[in-house]
Amino acid sequence: MGAYRLGLKSGRHPVQRISAVAPSTPLFAAPTIKAGLPEANTRWSDRLWWFDWFTTEHLGEAPVWHYSPFGSGPADKASNWWAIPDFAGSGDIKGVWELSRLGWSVAFATQAAHGDVEALATLNRWLQSWLRDNPPYRGANWKCGQEASFRIIHLLATAIILGQERTPEPALAETIALHLERIAPTMSYAIGQDNNHGTSEAAAMFVGGSFLSALGWPKARHWTATGRRWLENRARHLIAPDGSFSQYSVVYHRLMLDTYSFVEMWRQRWDLAPFSGTMHTRLIAATRWLDAMVDRTSGDAPNLGANDGARLLPLTESDYRDFRPSLQMASVLFRGQRAIGDHGSWDDQLRWLGISPDTTTLSRPASETFDDGGFHVLRTGRASAYLRYPRFRFRPSQADLLHMDLWVDGLNLLRDAGTFSYNAEPETSEYFAGTASHNTVQFDERDQMPRLGRFLFGAWPKARRVEFVSKGETLRCAAAYTDHRGARHHREILLRSHGFTCTDTIDGRFDAAVLRWRLLPDAYRLENHRLSSNRMRLSINCNDSDIRINLTNACESRYYMHREQIPTLEIAFNHSCKIVTTGEF
Repeated sequence: MGAYRLGLKSGRHPVQRISAVAPSTPLFAAPTIKAGLPEANTRWSDRLWWFDWFTTEHLGEAPVWHYSPFGSGPADKASNWWAIPDFAGSGDIKGVWELSRLGWSVAFATQAAHGDVEALATLNRWLQSWLRDNPPYRGANWKCGQEASFRIIHLLATAIILGQERTPEPALAETIALHLERIAPTMSYAIGQDNNHGTSEAAAMFVGGSFLSALGWPKARHWTATGRRWLENRARHLIAPDGSFSQYSVVYHRLMLDTYSFVEMWRQRWDLAPFSGTMHTRLIAATRWLDAMVDRTSGDAPNLGANDGARLLPLTESDYRDFRPSLQMASVLFRGQRAIGDHGSWDDQLRWLGISPDTTTLSRPASETFDDGGFHVLRTGRASAYLRYPRFRFRPSQADLLHMDLWVDGLNLLRDAGTFSYNAEPETSEYFAGTASHNTVQFDERDQMPRLGRFLFGAWPKARRVEFVSKGETLRCAAAYTDHRGARHHREILLRSHGFTCTDTIDGRFDAAVLRWRLLPDAYRLENHRLSSNRMRLSINCNDSDIRINLTNACESRYYMHREQIPTLEIAFNHSCKIVTTGEF
């Protein structure tokens, strides 16, 4: 990444020399109407959506592409993209980028595929508006290669839905090409980040390159080969043998898996050469990992790790926090079997992309330890519990060591705070990424790791006394760590069909500490050391009589740029001790 930045500073980077003229004609023709299609996604018919929760009305007119409802002013739309600072003055840039990912294009395509002429007209009008207001390589919407990759994937998904991926309008091919020209020169920067930027951009190079190769574009074969090479490389490097992903995040894991699912669907559709057995094996493991995280009742999953609102291929009206469509598609493509036996909206994504969901169904995942990434998963009857512990091969983005998540009957009873925003005021960003926003022990009002930058912690602890999930009528797991200042925390969890026991042993060097339990919003009663609601009862026992127990409120963010208050139980103490939390549900 240093060479990339030096090249830009010198003015000699190849990306600074590219230029293009955007097409001005429609990107899509009227489709041939087919019977038996899934229901159309009509969410965008009269509303604009940001991060699946903030919405405003539209009357068919195109959005203002450099506006964010969360920003302090319009983003730069005239400067060369490489001259725009990473955190410029329009607030969190993701609010600007959200509509420019073109996720709405696949929604309008599902309507147009049903014969909705106005939806097709809106689709073309908005795309032409975007190309006109975002001239190639100028303005904030060209700043990120991954954002350009999302546009390629959504445009090609739109072409599939409309049956035009093999006989495209010239404007579509030109648009794909000018995006690949933007992505190709900065691939090294994306790869250097060791995260989903590399997987997304490699996916766009592969699918976009093979699309243009069939049309005879000169550079297309090179783009395709580059995409294939980096897809293979990233799968080997970023996905651990147990399926854990480099970003230690459920949302980013889904994004990575969705890009690989789209690539595999595209490869099969075009009868391209298979990828390696190693890549396929890693993607099977990554699918198993997501399967272990997803709650079948709600479709939701623990809010573990960074959550930036990313969602690829919104082909159905399912909620952003419903992970079942992604899980089902990956399972059918990589494991050859359905993850979810019942038919539902999670199958519609497959049908729109021409993937047959009619396969056998896998059994529900059992309790398991994913030690490569540092995750214990306990599952019995109605309940699931998750314990996060440090196994860092890549940089962590949250100080969430020994966080516990608890789910019962589809409800997240003990929960993670999420992320909120990458560019909020420092106090807010540090809170959501920090130890105080997790169900764990915080020592001396500091994070478990010292913060070195906006996205970087230092002094990564090593997991100790890790005990893999032991199975039986009562499930058990454990892990411990010692931080850079000598404070020690060991956590053991026992999960039963109607309750749990969490034993925290705390010692080492510290002056004061707090154990937090972040709770499902509900009416709670705290009496002495007992907390109760209609859904759960917690009892706190400690060998230190000086502990102070308080029921307070704290912030939570389940959707990017959205936050609300949730009840939080805090147990404060000043000495080494053992705290036993017993839960009944």
